[in-house]
Amino acid sequence: MISSQTVTDVCNAIDPERLVQTAVDLIAIPSPTRSATRVADFLAKLLQDEGFAVERPVAGWSESPAVAARFASGTDGKTLQFNGHLDTVHLPFVPPRTEDGLLYGSGASDMKGGVAAMVEALRVLRETEALTAGSILLTAHDLHERPWGDGSQVNELIASGFVGDAVLLPEYLSDRLPLVGRGQASLQVEVTREGVPVHEVLGGIDQPSVIMAGAELICRLRELDTELSQLTHPLAGRESVFVGQVHAGEMFNQSPTKLELSGTRRWLPSTTMDAAREPLLQIFEEVAQTHQVQVNGQVAVSRDAYEIAQNDPLVAAFQGAHEAATGHELPVGSKPFVDDGNAFVRLGGIPAITHGPAATGAHTINEQVPVEELVRVATVYALTAISYCNS
Repeated sequence: MISSQTVTDVCNAIDPERLVQTAVDLIAIPSPTRSATRVADFLAKLLQDEGFAVERPVAGWSESPAVAARFASGTDGKTLQFNGHLDTVHLPFVPPRTEDGLLYGSGASDMKGGVAAMVEALRVLRETEALTAGSILLTAHDLHERPWGDGSQVNELIASGFVGDAVLLPEYLSDRLPLVGRGQASLQVEVTREGVPVHEVLGGIDQPSVIMAGAELICRLRELDTELSQLTHPLAGRESVFVGQVHAGEMFNQSPTKLELSGTRRWLPSTTMDAAREPLLQIFEEVAQTHQVQVNGQVAVSRDAYEIAQNDPLVAAFQGAHEAATGHELPVGSKPFVDDGNAFVRLGGIPAITHGPAATGAHTINEQVPVEELVRVATVYALTAISYCNS
């Protein structure tokens, strides 16, 4: 239980202007995935200048070493980690601006606004001296956004020990407490035949058809999706396979030599990655044999599925903090997307909660986040740390 005085002290210590300025400064430095060097350097210097102990672990990506800042209470206890990514998707850069209580710009939603809220929570914990046990580890990194990044830098941070006993991640999910995250893999399939593109009436009709093979492939994937729909979780819904793109041919009466198909496979914690992958590979092989074509199908795993226990101490600390900050707890549920929280749980065995601002426009040029939401997230993070580490 967090005392009312502690809640008041934390709320009074949050400085919205300072928080927004941090977010603006981060957004102002373009950092598309694989190019986060300048923004990481800026964040490291900002934290160093404010007196925090900062390390720059390479974590497998020397072009842009990660940032790791620590704040210790001076008394033994648990470590709560705040983790965020500094890279943004590869879209035209939008500079930061604030207007009518909203912050705009590249990364405002995903997730430089959330990183700024993490930094503000770290400042407040030191200024209020409310953290009486344990410590905070703040980490920030590159290589998050796919397809340009592969998540390997955060994987290396986990493998090299830059982890806490639990972790909060400020992705733009605010309406539930996600206890479950489905695994996700991308499907990239090429169906090809030998020879060259040829006119329909000049032999094209006699060639193996990559389009007919693709049509059967889509039908088989739909059948698989129907089967997978029977695998369900009370919080996370069902497993699935989804086709989102299909491309073939140059004109209506030409037999093409290649068809490209892409989509996703999502699975529940009860399914292994191999079990998620194998039926797809079998379908690819059978379609290739039936249609006398080559089917090169890649099932690239982004993150594995996970589940954390509802009675985990992090869950209780977070719910108490959220209620203290907002007046209510959050309903438990699942995470609709994959993020670095999947990696912390599956690779490190570290309970992870994804919770960030109610922001919009992620992966578009119209990212925006209410300033009051950044303040709320900073408050919830600071109060969660106090409850979790002091217990």
